[in-house]
Amino acid sequence: MKIVDMKVRTVAIPMNCMLRHNTGVHPGYLMRTILELITDEGIVGLGEVGGGDQRGALLKLKPRIIGMNPFDMEAIKLKVLRSIYYLSNSRLYGAIEIACLDIQGKACNVPMHQLLGGKLRDSIPMIAYLFWRYDRPGGGHDKYAEDMADLCVELNETLGVQAMKLKAGVMDPMEEVRVLQLCRERLGDDFGLRIDPNGVWSVATAVKAGRRMEELELQYFEDPSWGIEGMRAVRQQIGIPLATNMYPNKFDDLGPSIRQDAIDIILTDLHYWEGPKGVKDLVAVCRTFNLGVAMHSGAEFGIELAAMLHTASTIPAMTMPGDAHYHYLEDDIIVEGKLKYENGAIKVPEGSGLGVELDEEKMEKYERYFEEKGDYYARFHQDPYNKDWYPIVGGI
Repeated sequence: MKIVDMKVRTVAIPMNCMLRHNTGVHPGYLMRTILELITDEGIVGLGEVGGGDQRGALLKLKPRIIGMNPFDMEAIKLKVLRSIYYLSNSRLYGAIEIACLDIQGKACNVPMHQLLGGKLRDSIPMIAYLFWRYDRPGGGHDKYAEDMADLCVELNETLGVQAMKLKAGVMDPMEEVRVLQLCRERLGDDFGLRIDPNGVWSVATAVKAGRRMEELELQYFEDPSWGIEGMRAVRQQIGIPLATNMYPNKFDDLGPSIRQDAIDIILTDLHYWEGPKGVKDLVAVCRTFNLGVAMHSGAEFGIELAAMLHTASTIPAMTMPGDAHYHYLEDDIIVEGKLKYENGAIKVPEGSGLGVELDEEKMEKYERYFEEKGDYYARFHQDPYNKDWYPIVGGI
């Protein structure tokens, strides 16, 4: 079997609000680049990547993989990821590996999880991912901790989720701490709590916030301050497990983070950690050093979410609910629409490979929508209600 063609399309799907974070705003839609690898046997493998319009970057890699066998993953990794650092990165390789695994599963008539060791669970629990919102359903903006607590209760009731994470670094830090305090009051001691300021808080602020939250028994405090040194400084002063999707988020920085005792839990990501197989490599290292693992969300659509579910289902240590932006999306590009939440979890797709297929009508619709709206990464996630705003790391 050989790869004979690569097709790439960028699409955007509307959300039910704008999502605020400490580097700007997702302006009412999310965008992904969809990859199709086509083989000489007619099997098509699907992949997906975020980070803006990636069509040009992926097409630069096309000559390197045309003619290769999609089962030869180590050779593909060498040609795509290891040898041209200025052109490629693990984000792009992750999409290619997902597509190759989809091809392999379809060729062997097995689901992707069986290529990764076999699933241990049929569905993956997910969190209520809370963002401060502009133009929320019903109108208005989120301004106070009560707004976020109300959203958390709503998602608990409508989706059945039993844990939350607040994307912090937007409002006053102590108001963001109050969100978790209210959620604990309203949803009880068994409801999981997390917070993630994406490294923007100073060590002093993160320690102050952490000490206020210690009594809430958080599942984890994610990326409270900038860099490995900031993480280490906070971890030495508070009694909450620290998680990260930033320090480290690649194998190059994993050793220093472990040696400096900077982390307790690493959030897996199919792009930062070199695809589903790379995530399995990461989990082996975490097991060696007694680090926890959880699942990161990069604002994915149904193709990558399916790959995440397959991967997570094969990891014994991944017992905490996974992150997902998915409940903010109004639609998806896969046949039969969005994957369903059932009692706070999403089932691992059935069928060969990923177990999902593209809806061509939706793809055409959301290609047009992307061309209309454009790449928000080119505008640095500009805040439409505060155009002079920009983030200051450690400024709070």
